[in-house]
Amino acid sequence: MTDLRAQPKASHFINGEFVEDTNGPLIECIYPATGEVIARLHSATPSIVEQAIKAAVEGQKVWAKMTGTERGRVLRRACDIMRERNRALSELETLDTGKPIQETLVADATSGADALEYFGGLAATINGEYIDLGGDFVYTRREPLGVCVGLGAWNYPTQIACWKGAPALACGNAMIFKPSEITPLCALEVAKILHEAGLPAGVYNVIQGYGDVGAALSTHPQVDKVSLTGSVPTGKKVMAAAAAGIRHVTMELGGKSPIIVFEDADLDDAVGGALLGNFYSSGQVCSNGTRVFVQKSRLNEFLDRAIARTQSIRIGDPGDEATQMGPLVSAAQRDKVMDYVAIGRDEGAKLVTGGNRLNLQGMEEGFFMEPTIFADVTDDMRIAREEIFGPVMSVLVFEDEDEVIARANDTEFGLSAGVFTRDLSRGHRVIAQLKAGSCWINTYNLAPVEAPFGGYKRSGVGRENSRAALEYYSQIKSVYVATGPVDSPY
Repeated sequence: MTDLRAQPKASHFINGEFVEDTNGPLIECIYPATGEVIARLHSATPSIVEQAIKAAVEGQKVWAKMTGTERGRVLRRACDIMRERNRALSELETLDTGKPIQETLVADATSGADALEYFGGLAATINGEYIDLGGDFVYTRREPLGVCVGLGAWNYPTQIACWKGAPALACGNAMIFKPSEITPLCALEVAKILHEAGLPAGVYNVIQGYGDVGAALSTHPQVDKVSLTGSVPTGKKVMAAAAAGIRHVTMELGGKSPIIVFEDADLDDAVGGALLGNFYSSGQVCSNGTRVFVQKSRLNEFLDRAIARTQSIRIGDPGDEATQMGPLVSAAQRDKVMDYVAIGRDEGAKLVTGGNRLNLQGMEEGFFMEPTIFADVTDDMRIAREEIFGPVMSVLVFEDEDEVIARANDTEFGLSAGVFTRDLSRGHRVIAQLKAGSCWINTYNLAPVEAPFGGYKRSGVGRENSRAALEYYSQIKSVYVATGPVDSPY
């Protein structure tokens, strides 16, 4: 995989072309499986930021004048190109993130293409309404916000670039997207594909950078909206910066989501859902169900099956299609997760499998660790309260329905939740009481573009995907039309 050419033409994509400014601080893109530097880019200088803003302002004027049908046609063309290049884009995503090619082939560029296709289809339907007042009438217009900034996370760089870009563009906005400095490569390909598909210059720009670049974009007077995927601490900073300028925000933040396994659940399905909700993408998924509550009568059986299936996970070279789990994204992230493993042990949780760093032949410098399960976890332990963002599952035991609902809700987060039961009445009843925005019954972590995605409480503000996303990338203008003389007392 590292023989592939990962170095992009330049660090940034602005106004329809690649742009470089080597005066910006160096960004080294490291392949997580080997620790090798596979590309070197530069963080945006203030002049690059201004160049991107200017391009977006001018490009948005052109884009907004096009009809929804014309905009949708461009997005659907971009979808087709992305699907045609899925293999190459998946290999780049694997290099950028370390995720196995088995996963990136089906979950990354493909989901980005789904977003382009879905919002491309909706673009022509973004309309206002007519309100009859018995002679006079009101009509509304749904109009773009203007220049939108997207701040991406490192776990799904291609998907997030599209999840934010597609609804923004469908509504007639321009987008400036800043990927995480850890995974800078994939968003550049998204920008290139969009412009190949006919997007006017300046409508989708990508600039690289550290936190200072995100801050500069979030506070720029010509930016109308900021959309972040990231951690709660980062979300607080970005939201405060946006609030200072009264800007629109969408925040898709972290979670410590519960999966509840009732005694009547199909245990194989429940174990499968729990493994997907903890170990997919090496556990680096914001919606992961990292608190697994199992009803007492099925606890031992659940643990036995979960341990056996976890120990059979194939960990290794992400470029091998047989590999099921790759490294964590960086040495810092791997070390953070390993610190939580130590914390779990110190707190008295029982480590039932995993918990070790891995030193794989030929990838000795990679950021690998074993998928890990703790049993005997209690609600007050840090591993049950803090977002770890790595392959660490905490298994907790419960007695009855009311108890587990209260415990599941006892968290500052509210992104996701899952329930496994054969009693669908109970499934719906419990889900209705869980304070989370994206929920599942008898499955976990499926996120089709047709469904809204987002959280309650500190897990976020606003929604991504579905028609709901259009509400967050547009604004309503109300127009009152009089059909008779003005009735004035003056």
